[in-house]
Amino acid sequence: MADDDVKMATYSVSYRLRRTTVEAVFVSVPVTPDMTFPQPDGTVRFDCDRLERRAVDLARAKDLEWHVEEQQVELHPVQVAPPEPAA
Repeated sequence: MADDDVKMATYSVSYRLRRTTVEAVFVSVPVTPDMTFPQPDGTVRFDCDRLERRAVDLARAKDLEWHVEEQQVELHPVQVAPPEPAA
């Protein structure tokens, strides 16, 4: 038997990994009267909670262009055997 005909056994170890992608986008929140508090001195204060909730709502729009800010790959905390290949 020639050396070219000898096949070496190979082994591998499978790991389950997970990838987390963080994306960012800027949105402009219109300031409407319901997002402010009038003050006794005639000035107004922003209702930051309401403005932030509106920003999150606006960010759900499908036409926004999100940009990847960071991506992390790590070992999954639960290691299991890989699924069987489809027949």
